[in-house]
Amino acid sequence: MNDAAAFLEARDFLLENRSNYDRAYKNFRWPKLDNFNWALDYFDVLAANNTQLALIVTSQDSPDQSLSFSDLSQRSNQVSNFFERLGLSRGDRVLVMLGNEIALWETLLAALKIGAVLVPTSAAISVDELKDRLERGEVRHIVTNYTCKDKFRSFADSCTRILTGGKANGWIEYEEAYREANSFTRTSATGSHDPLLLYFTSGTTAKPKLVLHSQHSYPVGHLSTMYWIGITPGDLHWNISSPGWAKHAWSSVFAPWNAGACVLASNDTRFRATAALETLVRTGITTLCAPPTAWRMLIKEDLRKYPVKLREAVSAGEPLNPEVVRQVQDCWGITIRDGYGQTETTALVANSPGQKIKPGSIGRADARLPNSNS
Repeated sequence: MNDAAAFLEARDFLLENRSNYDRAYKNFRWPKLDNFNWALDYFDVLAANNTQLALIVTSQDSPDQSLSFSDLSQRSNQVSNFFERLGLSRGDRVLVMLGNEIALWETLLAALKIGAVLVPTSAAISVDELKDRLERGEVRHIVTNYTCKDKFRSFADSCTRILTGGKANGWIEYEEAYREANSFTRTSATGSHDPLLLYFTSGTTAKPKLVLHSQHSYPVGHLSTMYWIGITPGDLHWNISSPGWAKHAWSSVFAPWNAGACVLASNDTRFRATAALETLVRTGITTLCAPPTAWRMLIKEDLRKYPVKLREAVSAGEPLNPEVVRQVQDCWGITIRDGYGQTETTALVANSPGQKIKPGSIGRADARLPNSNS
């Protein structure tokens, strides 16, 4: 069995046992992979002649934008060729500061294909924090949008600087990528433990730490996140999360696309409960992941006025108040399930589909460690 087939076998087992936790826990085995490039060996294979929608980006100020799996495969090939023409190569570190815009997902796939190392960064950080990331992250290339370009005004002149959504002196237009060929040829094998993502932690209690992930740890590791959320092929999944933080890669990239589901993302700068509820109804979202703060804002509205199609609803970051869980259950007939992980990990502990839930708690009271005698 080749490495891609081993990944698919593990994924399919979890999909088949999405609500049978006992069987999944007993029989699941992580695939052992030597050479594996998730974007080339999995995503592009899934995307071949696949017109199913893979990405929808919404905004209050403009019409929805959507791309199929096939579209994204070809466009990310163009971006890969564009990046290589600019000198970006395997192992190079690329700081990405983008909003929920299509270029974000194209850039991620393109970097994966080349074997570059992405340094996702939130637009909310200060200039001093940004300079620290460039220095400690040993960044050689930058991809950002017109709104964020001035954050780099006083430094980063030695980096390749790529700009979406506008023109500026000293910057290369990202849109030039769409003139490139839409096929991409790998030049060498990608080791499953080659570096892929370099995250900075939030730095709540100390200076942000660097967390390096591989071509295995996040693309394959987020099978656990896919299982927690309960995403299935053909779902429309919305993760209310800001780009630049690890949770965005968790649930706006790897977990849904591992399942063959469509990702929805909102490119609005501010979360508004009424707008979110209208989006849920208008688009027919089937699986939703939102932080506790968003859930608490949502229940302030009359949820009964919004006939959602949700099958799965989850919350991450901290245990959700039992009262919030109860209100959503009463109005929509679904139970919000908690989950938890860290920048350094994928989903670690969670309430999975079909599991008996105690509101305000995460995990299983009768859990046993592997090989435990107790």
